[in-house]
Amino acid sequence: MIERTIAVGITGASGAIYAVRTLAALLERGCRIELVVSDFGRRLLRDEVGDEAAVDRLQPYLRSRYGEAVAAGSVVLHSNRDLGAAIASGSHTCESMVIVPCSMKTMAGIAHGLSRNLVERAADVMLKERRRLIIVPRETPMSLPQLRNMVLCAEAGALMMPAMPAFYQGPVTLDDLADFMAGKILAALGFEHQLYPAWNG
Repeated sequence: MIERTIAVGITGASGAIYAVRTLAALLERGCRIELVVSDFGRRLLRDEVGDEAAVDRLQPYLRSRYGEAVAAGSVVLHSNRDLGAAIASGSHTCESMVIVPCSMKTMAGIAHGLSRNLVERAADVMLKERRRLIIVPRETPMSLPQLRNMVLCAEAGALMMPAMPAFYQGPVTLDDLADFMAGKILAALGFEHQLYPAWNG
């Protein structure tokens, strides 16, 4: 199996469960994850998942929650302040990026090409190199500037995937909802999965 390198950004919008489930699913498939977590993303993991999911303990947490299969992949953690990191350059072989969840501040920075930090710069690299960028915003309701920023990101080439889990699959737990969003992300990256049943009509 060829190892795939995928960048994952976690920012301060609510929805940490989507981030950890997506990370686990990618690791289970043997991916090399280039992980960047903003300051508020770090707080989000602690506030919504718990201290055991703090960034420096994230891999053991994923193994304990989702099983040893996550050991098939690997994680390289980058500082969000390190604009000299490998994923800040188009010459790096990172094939795609997912920002889950994506705050409105981060989405605005991407929409306007600000590259103020590594999450924004890595996203800008994906757009300029015509690589897959998946943005998972989590906000409601949305203001007109936020909606316009979403359109700008889509026009630039990003795939906008708001955190809107479906209910046709009969979810029972929060994990079922997280599975749905992680499955949608995996499908957009070209992975087969069984995280939710396909709609059969």
